[in-house]
Amino acid sequence: MGELGCKIIRSNRKTMGIEVNSQGLIIRAPLHVTDRQINEFILQHKDWIDKSLQKLEMRQKQLADVPALSMDEIRELADQALKVIPERVKYYAEKVGVTYGRITIRNQRSRWGSCSSKGNLNFNCLLMLTPPEVIDSVVVHELCHRKELNHSDRFYAEVLRVFPDYWKWDKWLKDNGNMLMLRMAR
Repeated sequence: MGELGCKIIRSNRKTMGIEVNSQGLIIRAPLHVTDRQINEFILQHKDWIDKSLQKLEMRQKQLADVPALSMDEIRELADQALKVIPERVKYYAEKVGVTYGRITIRNQRSRWGSCSSKGNLNFNCLLMLTPPEVIDSVVVHELCHRKELNHSDRFYAEVLRVFPDYWKWDKWLKDNGNMLMLRMAR
């Protein structure tokens, strides 16, 4: 495991669990489990641990190569988003046939958008670094939650009815979004 350590946390739990993060390997174990059982558990999950450590190492290398956004740049993106996104929401809300509440622009590290049960919409300012079709796909996704607060087949049928290219731009976001999020993750 190189420089990363292994930490064992025993607690009143029923099963063992593994976590890999920047501090190293964390094993969560029930109080009654022996060190030998923990070592066997680690060996059984060696492939998963190795893959997770490789992913972590790759992410840390990417993070070193990706320029972080300054607070001024983040503010500029948020200002731009406040001009662009509400217009896109207004346009697509009519097509979806829904109303919405407040629109908030955030600088988040893990989400592109969200919709509350009250109809308030949140969008990530980093969307301004994506193609316009990605912005539209996220807007439509969140507006369709006004009809279905889930990710069911009915939900996606509604998304595709309004935005037929949804999967293409969702894939773009999956393929490229992580690198954009890294610019915020400092």
